[in-house]
Amino acid sequence: MAYRDSASFGKRQEFIAIAELLRRGFDVYATLVDDQQIDCVVRLDGEPPAYLYIQIKARSRTAKNAATFAAMEIRKPRENFFFVFYSEAADCYWIMSSLDIVEKATQNKTGKNAGKFSLVFANKSVSGEWRPRPKWDCYRDNFDLLNRANAP
Repeated sequence: MAYRDSASFGKRQEFIAIAELLRRGFDVYATLVDDQQIDCVVRLDGEPPAYLYIQIKARSRTAKNAATFAAMEIRKPRENFFFVFYSEAADCYWIMSSLDIVEKATQNKTGKNAGKFSLVFANKSVSGEWRPRPKWDCYRDNFDLLNRANAP
């Protein structure tokens, strides 16, 4: 059952993150296919309504680096394109715009992942506990960033 469990982890976490968005009152539309880096679309009220494109990334507690999101390609960074990161080990979400990721993440300079981005949201303590890094506190569980998004 371990393979099946690990193979479905990402999809389960996408649904859990979508459920979290719904719980927080967002109007969410799930996509059937993730070929444009979009797992769901959030509709914000307004005239006209605004739409946010959301990519969900999750790391399981059994991952070697359970709070590291590495080798991420970000096609077409823009104001209305957001990432929702979840670390099961740290039990935290981090919500970031694609523009913030491009500005603040580490970008690989060489090798097969040149040009791709990496973020480390938590560190493992000596006792084995995952502790969120204060550097990213303004994004931690901050779903309000989506409400304040300046979507075109």
